[in-house]
Amino acid sequence: MSGALAGLPLLSNTTSRRASSWDRTGGNRDCAEIGPGDTLLLALLREPGTIRHIWMTTSCEDEYYLRKVVLRASWDNEPTPSVEVPLGDFFGIGHAQTKNYWSLPLQMSPEHGRALNCWFPMPFRSAEITVQNQADQPLNLYYYIDYEVADGVDPNADSDLGRLGRFHAQWRRTSPCQGIEQDGLTNSEFQFGGVNLSGDGNYVILEARGRGHYVGCNLNIDNLRHVDAGVWNWYGEGDDMIFVDDDAFPPALHGTGTEDYFNTAYSPTESYSSPYHGITLPGDDNWAGKISLYRFHIEDPIRFQRSIRVTIEHGHANRRSDDYSSTAYWYQSEPHAPFPVLIPVEARLPRG
Repeated sequence: MSGALAGLPLLSNTTSRRASSWDRTGGNRDCAEIGPGDTLLLALLREPGTIRHIWMTTSCEDEYYLRKVVLRASWDNEPTPSVEVPLGDFFGIGHAQTKNYWSLPLQMSPEHGRALNCWFPMPFRSAEITVQNQADQPLNLYYYIDYEVADGVDPNADSDLGRLGRFHAQWRRTSPCQGIEQDGLTNSEFQFGGVNLSGDGNYVILEARGRGHYVGCNLNIDNLRHVDAGVWNWYGEGDDMIFVDDDAFPPALHGTGTEDYFNTAYSPTESYSSPYHGITLPGDDNWAGKISLYRFHIEDPIRFQRSIRVTIEHGHANRRSDDYSSTAYWYQSEPHAPFPVLIPVEARLPRG
């Protein structure tokens, strides 16, 4: 048998389970309420298995709660989480916004993208998943975590499960990136001039140590450059530069432009979604305002044996000073390097 669905008839020694917010009284209030500052344990799984699907939907009176609420996941009793991302960003779009879009591993579904879905497989010997409400208002959270447990597997044995990489997701922001002043430069000189022969100053999407593979990111940009009418204000001349196993410059993976890394072309202005790449927020006229893009390396994961550093220029030669944030997704063996400390709530908020 061959084809995308060929594996469905294959039987396995696993059992399907679910953790969800169903109303334990038998009523219809199937959500958990999380007060300001509180953390809810969504799942504490002590049998080896794999999370197959996560669905969530939320409501909160706080305007920017999708940046204030934090999703965390830890595997195998590790001391620090492998997933630590603001809720909206984890599911693929930043700026505390939702919008209908679809990709293979992540989707935001109707109504208005408020149904949040994740299909990244997440293997574990044990798992702990929490949501922390750092907003000023209560959060109502509905959720499913669908997983399977591996029957008869010793969690301490060197099994196939033990050889699987663990899922990681990390959020970062630089607001604004450190560019240059345009004083005395024409628009063309500012946008296209200068050189970058080191990668120094690039925006960092991911920096990790260990053995694994990078499977993609979403990148969110707020175009902060104000120009006169008719002045071309494209944000995306920056090249991606991915340094694998302590590469020196030039890295083994050096790209040609921001839209090129995200598999689009010619300074795109259109919304678009597909299994592996898309533009969920294309910005306003002349690329003003908020942009969000995603790229998933599902067919082409980027392997590393010792380390990886995923970076991208903010404008050619890092000349632009826009607001950048991102979520990186990858698998690796444990232990992982400690994440940068998640910045405080007020520093995570999108610009007005």
